[in-house]
Amino acid sequence: MDLLDAMQSASSAFGPPSYPEAHGALSSATALTPRALQRAGRSGPRSAKSAPHGAVQAPAVQLGGPLPSHGARFVAIAGNIGAGKSTLTAFLASRFGIQPFYEPNDSNPYLTDFYADMGQYAFHSQVYFLSAKFRAHLGLARLLDEQPKAVFVQDRTIYEDAEIFAKTLHTRGVLPDRDHLTYDSLYAGIRDALPRPDLLIYLRCSLRGLKRRIRARGRPEEQAMDPTYLSDLQDAYESWIDRYDLSPKLVIETERLDYLSHLCDRLDLEKALGDLLPK
Repeated sequence: MDLLDAMQSASSAFGPPSYPEAHGALSSATALTPRALQRAGRSGPRSAKSAPHGAVQAPAVQLGGPLPSHGARFVAIAGNIGAGKSTLTAFLASRFGIQPFYEPNDSNPYLTDFYADMGQYAFHSQVYFLSAKFRAHLGLARLLDEQPKAVFVQDRTIYEDAEIFAKTLHTRGVLPDRDHLTYDSLYAGIRDALPRPDLLIYLRCSLRGLKRRIRARGRPEEQAMDPTYLSDLQDAYESWIDRYDLSPKLVIETERLDYLSHLCDRLDLEKALGDLLPK
């Protein structure tokens, strides 16, 4: 049984799917974990946070509508710091020939100052990221029109910048009300002018796993990060993905899916994503 069959079987307990298309089962959040995907049809609905190894979360609510009949040409990857977004983006580019759009971390001139003094540089850093994402998203929109058969993947979305990072900074009192209101007004105008992804892939990882990966990759500005900030971002991400409804979404449990080192995991992921991308 492949991934789509497993999800359709798992969703049968909730009645017939809302969309008859083959990809309609991914209109709601589906947690993908490696191996034993065939067991998904026998498992009841669970929270993805506690899903056992090899379980697929049964879709209960359709969100965002079905994938386009031609498959997902605009794939966006979302997830907390250290979740593996850039790694998955590189994997998709290498395995499927998808053109990548990476988050411009290294070019943000405020990032080092931001980690050293968030209160002083939060607004500057967030506006830079927003403008960079806007330019990249506009460029992607042009390419989608110019290359109708090409597939593109975006490393972190513009939605995360505003609805997770800026919001968390505001909640923590780092981004003052006046600055957040200005930022949010700017974001609202930008968001409505941009095309939505065909598919959002959300990478879920525990807080412990995120900290381990951040230490391992050794970016100096991240090593001094307040651990409570990472925890607040984690809470914001989980809340956001639950309510995200702009497109179909696929949730991948990255701590259980080692597709770089293990062949079975890689084949599971390739099969799952191959079913969703243009043939």
